[in-house]
Amino acid sequence: MLAERRHQLILRALRSGGPAAVTDLSEQLNVSPATIRRDLVKLEEDGLLTRVHGGARAEEGDQPFAEVAEVRVAEKDAIAARAAALVQDGQSVLLDIGTTAYRLARQLHGRRLTVITSNLVVYEELADDEGIELVLLGGMVRREYRSLVGFLTEDNLRQLHADWLFLGTSGVRPGGQVMDTTVVEVPVKRAMIKAGDKVVLLADSAKFPGTGMAKVCGPEDLDVVVTNGPVNTETRASLQEAGVDVILAGKAGPA
Repeated sequence: MLAERRHQLILRALRSGGPAAVTDLSEQLNVSPATIRRDLVKLEEDGLLTRVHGGARAEEGDQPFAEVAEVRVAEKDAIAARAAALVQDGQSVLLDIGTTAYRLARQLHGRRLTVITSNLVVYEELADDEGIELVLLGGMVRREYRSLVGFLTEDNLRQLHADWLFLGTSGVRPGGQVMDTTVVEVPVKRAMIKAGDKVVLLADSAKFPGTGMAKVCGPEDLDVVVTNGPVNTETRASLQEAGVDVILAGKAGPA
């Protein structure tokens, strides 16, 4: 089993079942305890978990952008490419904070679009692209996560409309609820949903169920989910019941 796949399974086990011992994870993944220990060291370096005596627990807190940006890059790029294909030239795009939205911004170079964002890394990525009309929302700067939040951001969004919103998440519950780990971001995300005509959730396979204590929205607020892997049966049923299209990155149509 590839290390990246093991990392996903370890995080999924910790997020769904709570703290776990090295021996338990070793048995679940059918690898040696030494391999699990090395995996835990790497995941702790990435800010995704905290090692405790004999095992580890998932990290629920907000993680700095620079750390999260180095995790699951290939998956995020596949999702970003598939999401970018939904957009037609001349349309307006609202990009959420987060690293997958940043990877999507990289796919938009050379397009004739309007991009609206509170994501400072997206702004920096697209600032010199003359074909893109770039709108940076105001707000309070969250330096560690390179984003703008607060009532000023929400007020800006109430005055704007976008053809597409590409939304990030910390986790998607089996009922299709979109979650976030940071309460301060939730009002901005909700304002973005109201400003978007079509709402597309960008969620790699580790986000099912992922983390998050704060609910952003329900499946009824989504139009599309773009992911890189199969969605579990219960979550898929909840999304489909709400009329959400689930698109698997790398395929031409719905997953």
